[in-house]
Amino acid sequence: MGAGPLSPGPHVLGGRYELRGVLGVGGMAEVRDGWDTRLGRPVAVKLLHPALGVRPDARARFEEEARSAARLSHPNIVAVHDYGHHGGTPYIVMERLPGTTLHDEIGRGPLPSMRVRAILDEMLAALSVAHAAGVVHRDIKPANVLTAGPGGTVKVADFGIAKTDDGGHTKTGQLVGTMAYTSPERLAGAPSSVADDLYAVGVVGYELAARRSPFPQNDPAALAFAIMNGSHPPLAAVVDGVDPVLSAVIDRALAHDPRARFASADEMRAALAGPRPGTRVYTAPFAPVVSNAHPRPVPVTRSRWTRRRTALAAVGVLAAVIVTALALALSPTSQNSPAPASTTTSSSPPPVSSSPPPVPSTTVAQIEEPAPPPGPPPGKGKGPKHRD
Repeated sequence: MGAGPLSPGPHVLGGRYELRGVLGVGGMAEVRDGWDTRLGRPVAVKLLHPALGVRPDARARFEEEARSAARLSHPNIVAVHDYGHHGGTPYIVMERLPGTTLHDEIGRGPLPSMRVRAILDEMLAALSVAHAAGVVHRDIKPANVLTAGPGGTVKVADFGIAKTDDGGHTKTGQLVGTMAYTSPERLAGAPSSVADDLYAVGVVGYELAARRSPFPQNDPAALAFAIMNGSHPPLAAVVDGVDPVLSAVIDRALAHDPRARFASADEMRAALAGPRPGTRVYTAPFAPVVSNAHPRPVPVTRSRWTRRRTALAAVGVLAAVIVTALALALSPTSQNSPAPASTTTSSSPPPVSSSPPPVPSTTVAQIEEPAPPPGPPPGKGKGPKHRD
């Protein structure tokens, strides 16, 4: 078989995989319904476009990314079974899942908030494993997320399918245009990173909840301008009664400034889970609640010590009053002390005091000298002469 495009008819790749109908067509490859004749099970076969298959760099990257995707094993990741070449065309064999894609679910109408949260949680669980293994999806969109029917488990497909150049995008009319899920910094020329996958998850969540894209522009230039400027309405302004946790997570994932977004899939997943049941988030300092029905008992030891301190304080105050009274009573300057001797005489007898006479402060007896005899006062001259 030559290197030209495979016809939609039946073909057998590698003598094992029978090709059937076309499941989808993308910018790099087409996906065909297949059957593993050796193991007798349905498979999905991705075929690199012939125009890219003739380029050695594109073939090498396709093979390397297929090997990276094959290392990923998770319930929310589509498993890769095999890789090979057929007539010069590389192909990847993946598990074939019954059901539809998120693209089909969006077409049926907006999903309930709880369903959207469950889908995003499983997508982020898959991306967490991929990012830990060094694999960046680079093409997260509803058409690449498979579902096992309404309310069923979701699986992320097309891991590791790299772009041939950093500026490549899916063209209009081929599934869903990749530009609508591309971050502003990626459009500005920055290399692809984990942040691109998380931004795309935010766009997918917006579409699931609102049944419309945050950037509904059809013209590529207008779409790129809207994404670069972050001009999209918040989810709560589009969907009435949307879950506030879901709305906050999606709005943060679509923030124009990458520093305001989530740093990892695990961080975004934790925010999506919201606070744990039974926990409270306090926005003000905690204040104890006092209930009159069940007053808090006061410990007995504290009550006794309080009464003891009060009694000791009362005794101390009483003792201070008694000491002060005694000091005033025994002080020499008190009103009960005898009045000092006066130089004047009085005809009235001295007042009788009921207090005992004060005790002299000294034991030394005082001797009174006799008064001098009466006579003329001494003169300034000599005294009288004595006769012989």
